Amino acid sequence: MTDRAPAPAKPEAVKTIGTRPAPGAKPTQPAPGKPAAVIGGIQSRTRPGALPIPASRDVSAFAPASVLDRWNADAAGIRPVALELGDNVITMFDIIGEDWWTGGGVTAKKVAAQLRAIGDRPVEVQINSPGGDMFEGLAIYNVLREHPQDVTVKVMGMAASAASIIAMAGDTVQIGAASFLMIHNCWVYAAGNRNDMLEVAEYLAPFDQAMADVYAQRSGQKVADCIKWMDAETYMSGSVAIDRGFADALLPADQTKVDEKAKASDRDGNDVRATEMALISSGLTRTQARARIKNIKGTSGAAQDPADTPGAGGNDDEWMAAAQSLLNDLRT
Repeated sequence: MTDRAPAPAKPEAVKTIGTRPAPGAKPTQPAPGKPAAVIGGIQSRTRPGALPIPASRDVSAFAPASVLDRWNADAAGIRPVALELGDNVITMFDIIGEDWWTGGGVTAKKVAAQLRAIGDRPVEVQINSPGGDMFEGLAIYNVLREHPQDVTVKVMGMAASAASIIAMAGDTVQIGAASFLMIHNCWVYAAGNRNDMLEVAEYLAPFDQAMADVYAQRSGQKVADCIKWMDAETYMSGSVAIDRGFADALLPADQTKVDEKAKASDRDGNDVRATEMALISSGLTRTQARARIKNIKGTSGAAQDPADTPGAGGNDDEWMAAAQSLLNDLRT
């Protein structure tokens, strides 16, 4: 997203790649909600088609502050019990897209590099993410979709917004009983007159439609129902996600735990991002919002080592109190 840039130009005509069967499956169309084939003992659906990516990345679609808050409350710190992960496991315990504040984040470039290292083997993707840049999520989905072997997705905590579309790349999706999958429309900040707003809506429409198509094909639900759930910003518990076809099985409860150190880190990072989103929604540009937060934090840079930078991370109670006070003021 640019700082108060005019409405984006119309995207090029959206072109999607036709449905590609999962590795080893016969290229036949299964009945809605039914497995396409049995691969390595795992029932696998036909993978939905690829998703369109904007020709220009001047526009970013983010998870709103309310989603970050919900992740803080319901899913922060949830991690796998296993201390040692296999070398074919990709973890997504962060926001989707590059994180300006920490230098972290889950990107298509990083995921592609991990898949190259894994090679021609099955892959497991562990997700606990509030989402982030929706367009980066679309790119990650496309990268996973092209993996030549089985992709097993495990939703540990939450797969919201952009993270939910990534989960749809799984041949098999497991979700915790107390976990959530959230789907909604692309969400952006924009400024301008009614014509600008119409252009933004027109720009986003094909991406929302493409995501609805993927949700529908993966779940076996009607596209119209998926659009309705996206319009309502719908959270689905583990059992509901399975009932609706967005997931296949419950993740055993003994595979996850709450890591208190990770929980504190997750919440600290999300408080900064939520404050940034709230400032932007109040009328500041992104540059102005980040400058305001850095002034409160007392930092001269965003992605420095927290151990060397006062107020840049860790358990900085003074910063956290100031951030919470600012958020409360913005919401009243």
